[in-house]
Amino acid sequence: MIVADLGEIKGRTYPARRRTQNVVGGMSPIQATNFAMGYVTLEPRGGQVPWHNQEQEEVYFVVEGHGEMCLGEERREVHGGQAVYIPSGVFHQMTNIGDKPLIMLYCYGPAGDVAHWKQELSGTLPKAGRDVPALPAGAQPQCTEAPRA
Repeated sequence: MIVADLGEIKGRTYPARRRTQNVVGGMSPIQATNFAMGYVTLEPRGGQVPWHNQEQEEVYFVVEGHGEMCLGEERREVHGGQAVYIPSGVFHQMTNIGDKPLIMLYCYGPAGDVAHWKQELSGTLPKAGRDVPALPAGAQPQCTEAPRA
């Protein structure tokens, strides 16, 4: 039996003020072919999974907190207990708009790396409205800052 324990998975902190711990895939002891899954903590008032797309279809499940989900041309507030389906190739972004950490799970398939992780860490994430489609009207701005030295 292979067990992944969040208490033992260091995870990675990203410039957009989030911590991601791979539960399935990445640095996790659990590896799967058909999907990847992770536990994400977005910092209060602006922590984010920035505007990006990927080939895999995905689901975000908000465990607790209050966020703004942008999906294609749509923007909606979401909260703990809600899941959002993200079709393959559609640009999306999740931003914590609450005063407490937003905890969410992601699950996408098939498994594999997604480009936005490396792009964000290197400061090369494509910019909404310039390099890639614009965010929906009224959305929180995309975080594209380069890593802090």
